[in-house]
Amino acid sequence: MGSMPKSKIEWTDFTLNPVKGKCPVACDYCYARKIYDRFKWNPKVRFQPSVFNTLPKKPCKIFVGSTMELFLFDDWMEFILNRCEDFPHHIFQFLTKQPQNLIKFSPFPDNCWVGVSATNQEQYKSALVGLAKIEAKVKYISFEPLLEYIATNPPYDLEGINWVIIGGCSGRQKFYPPEYWIQVIESACDEARIPIFEKNNLYPAGFRHLLRQEMPK
Repeated sequence: MGSMPKSKIEWTDFTLNPVKGKCPVACDYCYARKIYDRFKWNPKVRFQPSVFNTLPKKPCKIFVGSTMELFLFDDWMEFILNRCEDFPHHIFQFLTKQPQNLIKFSPFPDNCWVGVSATNQEQYKSALVGLAKIEAKVKYISFEPLLEYIATNPPYDLEGINWVIIGGCSGRQKFYPPEYWIQVIESACDEARIPIFEKNNLYPAGFRHLLRQEMPK
């Protein structure tokens, strides 16, 4: 299995961070920046491509850039995507808050899933625009953390989207979105026939609700 530890993120198997340092996007809810501060890690943003040498041998899903916004670094991203093509038996999952930058790298390699984070209505609209402009085998939206009621226009909004993730806000800033916010997204996905992955942090511990944890085909 190499030296990679199993990820605690439910929708992936492993995480890979070829860019180290404190993410310059600096979201209020970012857990990674808090970890850097807590353990006094080196905050300098730097490229460490050698992490690709630690990949498992068996096919798996790998979330690339779990602690960093990768789509701010064009040259590094070109290298990363080329390395992903060197491992066609793996699925590499990307997630960005900069959907306007995705077009620079389209079409994406066949083994790369491309997603956009949307915590509110404005980001949701930007995600739809950015994803509509690119070619990727799997395009997805991650409503995590879901911080605002998001109105959808199913199935038209979600045309071309292959997967949706919904999650709450973890850590000290815990936030559990109202259930009807979640139901609106569920209904839109069902009408558009899109699989949904609901993270374990969506509801308080012990809340009796069956989480849908579906994956794209």
